[in-house]
Amino acid sequence: MPSRGYWSLGVILTVAPLLIYKTTSSIGVLSSVWTSHTIRARPQIVGLSPMPEISVLQRSLNYFAAIWPALVFGILIGAAVRAFVSPEWFRRVLKQRSLKTQFAAGLAGAPRMLCSCCVAPIFTSVAERSARIGPALALMLASPGLNPAALALTFMLFEPRIGIGRALISMLAVALIGPATERIFQNGTLRKTAEPETTATVRENASLRFLRAVAAVSIRTIPVLAAGLFASMLIVQWLPAHALESAGTRVAAILIAATVAVPLALPTFLEIPLALGLLAGGFPAGAAVALLFAGPVVNLPSLFSVARVSGWRLAATVAGMVWILAVCGGLLIG
Repeated sequence: MPSRGYWSLGVILTVAPLLIYKTTSSIGVLSSVWTSHTIRARPQIVGLSPMPEISVLQRSLNYFAAIWPALVFGILIGAAVRAFVSPEWFRRVLKQRSLKTQFAAGLAGAPRMLCSCCVAPIFTSVAERSARIGPALALMLASPGLNPAALALTFMLFEPRIGIGRALISMLAVALIGPATERIFQNGTLRKTAEPETTATVRENASLRFLRAVAAVSIRTIPVLAAGLFASMLIVQWLPAHALESAGTRVAAILIAATVAVPLALPTFLEIPLALGLLAGGFPAGAAVALLFAGPVVNLPSLFSVARVSGWRLAATVAGMVWILAVCGGLLIG
């Protein structure tokens, strides 16, 4: 097992720069919104109005251009987990199947403030090293769902009940979805756990071990993220032009918002101008809550990553639970 010094160095070299990067960029956005009371939309990635002149490929490239720094950090942190954190440590820390464990995993994810795509490499490494899908899902859902800056922006730009609704539904997702999937699938979910550590790998030079982990995490996550992103942008391109122009009945509006939000790949904060657009178009507050919750916490790229580790049935179950929470929360708030 790598020494405590290697683990500490891995944390310093991966997590600390991410926190600095995300905190600095988030403060900039918060300051701009506080001054202008508006937030920039990105219709060249995802918008409420159709833009047929932008191709699926161009939307995908625009998305990667927006998230690549955070994705690099996600890969590096996932590699550090894979290289320096032993399965025995995870088994000792995660031995209790309780809400306390779920919230602890969520608290580990929230300060990273990564979007669902960028936290996917960390999810993959934690799931494989720990052989536990519940805490790994809590970390994955909390990073975008309980992003402190995104929640602050929600309270700044929306009425209080929308901000409260988003926060409460996200906490329910962190607490309930992981344990529910473990119970449903009885832990027979991981297609491949971490490779057993041999004497050679334990004695391997720390930098070489880390580089090997970076390559492994990249190979296991980037292709599925790219495939999921392309599929998500196909949905954006094929979405009927009138789908989000008319609210219809309250229930129908919430169902539409939740159904559209689950597969969409959204960079950090993009759910906020989209939800503001829904309200401006006459949608009820519940539809905005459904989008603000379901839009960030999962998308097709992150669901593809879950399927890569645990199979499509579990990924579909996670998507279904997110959709149900989004609809129920929207109906209560709306």
